[in-house]
Amino acid sequence: MVLSASLGFPRIGVNRELKKACESFWKGATSAEDLLKAAKDLRARHWTLQKDARISHIPSNDFSFYDQTLDMACLLGCVPARYGWTGGPVDLPTYFAMARGNAKTPAMEMTKWFDTNYHYIVPEFEQGQTFKLSGTKIFDEYAEAKAAGIETRPVLIGPVTFVHLGKAKYENFEARPILDALVPVYVEILKKLAAQGAQWVQIDEPALAMDICEGAQKSFARIYEALAKAAPSLKICLTTYFDGLRDHLDVAAALPVAALHVDLRRAPDQLDAVLAKLPADKTLSLGVVDGRNIWKNDLSASLAILEKAAAKIGKDRVIVAPSCSLLHTPVDLDMEDALDPQIKGWMAFARQKLVEIALLAKGLEQGHAAIAGDLAASDAACLLYTSDAAD
Repeated sequence: MVLSASLGFPRIGVNRELKKACESFWKGATSAEDLLKAAKDLRARHWTLQKDARISHIPSNDFSFYDQTLDMACLLGCVPARYGWTGGPVDLPTYFAMARGNAKTPAMEMTKWFDTNYHYIVPEFEQGQTFKLSGTKIFDEYAEAKAAGIETRPVLIGPVTFVHLGKAKYENFEARPILDALVPVYVEILKKLAAQGAQWVQIDEPALAMDICEGAQKSFARIYEALAKAAPSLKICLTTYFDGLRDHLDVAAALPVAALHVDLRRAPDQLDAVLAKLPADKTLSLGVVDGRNIWKNDLSASLAILEKAAAKIGKDRVIVAPSCSLLHTPVDLDMEDALDPQIKGWMAFARQKLVEIALLAKGLEQGHAAIAGDLAASDAACLLYTSDAAD
């Protein structure tokens, strides 16, 4: 069967439930228990939605009260000393103090997540800092989904990207000692996930689509060899996005991971090179549905790309996916009642993009005839959109 994947889903809720729950908690109008229940309800809804859309690899730990990089910092125990954290799981007051500040301490710096409109909390590296597993969120959410009958693929920000996105708070900073200190924590995380029965883990390393130094390139092989050995039963999907692998393709292709994800919306020209370099023991996750815009996918064009890849490496080694997390899109187009019907006919939000991903997986598995009506509708919408744009 051709697999499909979601790399992440919007957590805000179709009616902005998360925003309302957080703001109510911050004002003191509701309790921490109320906030946690609202979050749990949203996660359950979104996992079920993805399962109903027939997505094979459904993410967990993509949910966040504020920002996934902040969540990663808390999981790793990367908490600046000024917040007075003394160890143990990072609690909500500390978490939100890092994000928003409090009466005594300002918030951490926030900046843009690559070239998106999403912002992330910048990790801080202090001299003499140590790291340790300091939370259970990733394990709790995997177990939560599993209890609901949904197998998920937990998501982590990879160590190289985490360090690359961080900020040194002292002079003569070197990345390698920080990476070396972080790897044992990642190893512990992977071992715990494997012990829970997780089959896959998604490790996001968009740094591979950036300009990184030779030293950072060499770090990948060393780090991922340790991660792969940590939990041999756990399959790693290494995820890149927002650009092509370019000079880092050889590095990425050689890593001991089960699958490699590439963004074919931002960098469609990389496919031939990736197919030529991909080892025979790796699966290729192809980001053919745009995770950053609100427009319908050209299903015929995407299916042709998938068929080209399948002809080279086989259908069983292809995963159909969005280019990146669907976090960057609105939740559900069906809720938009005031849009002009013609314009609405050109659009797809996160929920509709899941449908497109599943359709493409079905079309690749069963052939064009299996989704003939959807292909015809997509062709007509693309033609109409192109015609109107030209006018």
